[in-house]
Amino acid sequence: MTGAWLSDDEQQAWRAYLQLSSLLPAALNRQLQQDCGLTLPEYEVLVQLSEAPERRLRPFQVCEALNWEQSRLSHQLTRMERRGLVLRRECVVDGRGAFVELTPAGAAAIDAAAPRHVATVRGLVFDRLSDAQRATFAHVCAAIVAALSEQPGPGSPDRPAGTETAGS
Repeated sequence: MTGAWLSDDEQQAWRAYLQLSSLLPAALNRQLQQDCGLTLPEYEVLVQLSEAPERRLRPFQVCEALNWEQSRLSHQLTRMERRGLVLRRECVVDGRGAFVELTPAGAAAIDAAAPRHVATVRGLVFDRLSDAQRATFAHVCAAIVAALSEQPGPGSPDRPAGTETAGS
C-alpha cells in the first residue's frame, strides 16, 4: 500500500511487532536477572567479548556490534567494571585507545548464563514456530536489517542534522 496510512494487514503486523519488541526483551531481561544476576545489556556485552579473539575488543567495535552510542557503552562498562565482569585496558599500540576485556568473573558469568538464556530464547521463540515459520522469520528479519543498513544514520552526510525522526 502506498497511502499515508498503513493498511489493516500492515497495521496488524506492525502492532504485533511493537508488542513483541517490548515483551521479548523484557522477558529475556527478567530471566537473566532471576537466573544469573545479569541484565540483558550486560549479557549482550559479555557475548561480544566472549566471542572475540583474546576475549577483548576496542570500545568502538562493541558499539558497532550492538548498535549503541558511545555514551551508552561507557556507562554500561562502568557498571560492569564495578561488578568485575570487564576491565578497560590501555592499548599499548595506540596510547589514546583502550580495550575492553572479559575478566575471569565475566567469563564465568557468561558461561553460566548462556545455557539458560538459550533455553529461554528457544522456549519463547523457536519452539513455537514450525520449520517453515523459522525460515520465514529469519528471512523477514534479514530483509528488514538489510533495508535498515541502507539507511543513512543520524549525522551522516546523507542526512542533514536535525532531520532524524523518532523511527530513525
